[in-house]
Amino acid sequence: MFEFNKVFLKRDGKILLDSIDWSVKNKENWAVLGLNGSGKTTLLKLLNGYLWPTSGSLNVLGRQFGKTSLPELRKSIGWVSSSLQQQLREYDLAESIVVSGKFASIGLYQETTIEEQESARAILIECGGEELIGKRYAVLSQGERQIVLIARALMAKPALLILDEPCTGLDIFAKKRLLDRIGMIAKLPTAPTMLYVTHHTEEILPCFSHTLLLRDGKKYDAGPTQTMLTRETLSPFYCHGVDVVTLDNGQISVFPR
Repeated sequence: MFEFNKVFLKRDGKILLDSIDWSVKNKENWAVLGLNGSGKTTLLKLLNGYLWPTSGSLNVLGRQFGKTSLPELRKSIGWVSSSLQQQLREYDLAESIVVSGKFASIGLYQETTIEEQESARAILIECGGEELIGKRYAVLSQGERQIVLIARALMAKPALLILDEPCTGLDIFAKKRLLDRIGMIAKLPTAPTMLYVTHHTEEILPCFSHTLLLRDGKKYDAGPTQTMLTRETLSPFYCHGVDVVTLDNGQISVFPR
């Protein structure tokens, strides 16, 4: 799906990413874990072509940066981020926002077909948002808006779906509902390869079989999630002693000592 080969990024005299080697295969779902300022957002901007490596090489979906059209590449990548919520129009219907994902636009500026409208509603239902059909964006809760954003990303049938801290601002019940939806999407036969970016281990679902640990712009470690989310790995990673508890649903919670 993509490969970072000694990717180094420096801006305004500051090193943002340092010699990142990382590759992800098709249908291999990964979590990216790191504290604030670890470089997670910078990594995503590189994947989407909004930043360019200072040195090293980056291949995404079989296309090498410097030899491909980045706007075309972005059509194959779904990026779900709470920052996108602020750009959407409050008077638009949920299903209209979903349709707009096919055109990578904020709002619709062309006529859509009956097939496109039906497809948008079907995707929204698959994501657990059947009750959102016909509702204006303005009346949706934070969790419902995230479901609409995920459905919007899936409308373009992306090869890669990036979930950038999607639980930000959600209460514990809304968070569970959203995580349940993500777990359900992962089981769909048409599910894209997914990246889940977070600094909360308890959000990493069992479907995310691999985890990248990112610290201070460097790849600290990467591998099977069950190996990464252990006290022996996370204590030195956080530079602080932690206790690790496996929850009944298989997710893992971490507490500072």
